[in-house]
Amino acid sequence: MELPYRPRRLRRREPLRRLVRETCLHPDDFIYPLFVAPGKKVKDPIASMPGIYRWSVDLVSGEVEAAYNAGVPAILLFGLPEQKDELGSEASKRTGAVQRAIKQIKKAVPEMLIITDVCLCGYTSHGHCGLVREGEVDNDATLELLAQVALSHAEAGADLVAPSDMMDGRVLAIREALDERGFEMTAVMSYAVKYASAFYGPFREAAESAPQFGDRRSYQMDPANIREAFREAALDIEEGADIIMVKPALPYLDVISQLRGEIDQPLAAYQVSGEYSMIKAAATNGWLDESTAMLESLLCIKRAGADMILTYFAKEVASLLRSA
Repeated sequence: MELPYRPRRLRRREPLRRLVRETCLHPDDFIYPLFVAPGKKVKDPIASMPGIYRWSVDLVSGEVEAAYNAGVPAILLFGLPEQKDELGSEASKRTGAVQRAIKQIKKAVPEMLIITDVCLCGYTSHGHCGLVREGEVDNDATLELLAQVALSHAEAGADLVAPSDMMDGRVLAIREALDERGFEMTAVMSYAVKYASAFYGPFREAAESAPQFGDRRSYQMDPANIREAFREAALDIEEGADIIMVKPALPYLDVISQLRGEIDQPLAAYQVSGEYSMIKAAATNGWLDESTAMLESLLCIKRAGADMILTYFAKEVASLLRSA
């Protein structure tokens, strides 16, 4: 039987497969999330996230340098406070762990791009992402607090600030606060499309940020919705967001793909803690090959349309790609 076209012709050898490959991963695609904690000489392992640690300010620069040497161009900093209160006051403290870490990293690894998470959940005693009044998160009262946090990060030297709280209007509040204080060139990476996902569990252990009552479904997006993602992204772009993020990544590849066709802004996707931990757990049990599963999952996220990927695998995958 004669076939006019045989797709397998282009799959016969690895050099040929590389030649026609449509999507490729590169170390420059990745952003490495890091947790910064109070204290000194702290390298605290996170049980549900093998290979990930809480770092004190004096040690985090070493991990950042290792990531940079592996080829990772950017990090995302999350902070833990010494004490929590109802307002999350330490989030905007100039001597907080994140603010001090920014300065330390800038000195040690000046070429590394520093992004900071702007939220209150890890700093509030109730674990919610905003100011709570009468059992509800007060959206508008929270905006000023978020703007203060973002401003403290910019003053410390952050290159980008990344609001993850999902309050309405927070991008505009942050953009105006930054501009008024002369930080017009500090960019905003908005967690614009952040779903109320079950895949955040390990992160909440790492950041000690689980809500003490209720859940976050009144402000994070319903996993059933996709048209809402376009509205959220459009609002944040209108308010001044420079980069739009979808979170989580792998369960929402359809959202990433459809958004990519609708917006011109750079598009980020966050391979969250649950995605990372599932691969690690399966590999530990011998159910998956870790490197192969890691690469495939990240390739799928990029193929869907993400320009950049936030992943706890960043240092590992960058090193692997460089050595390939």
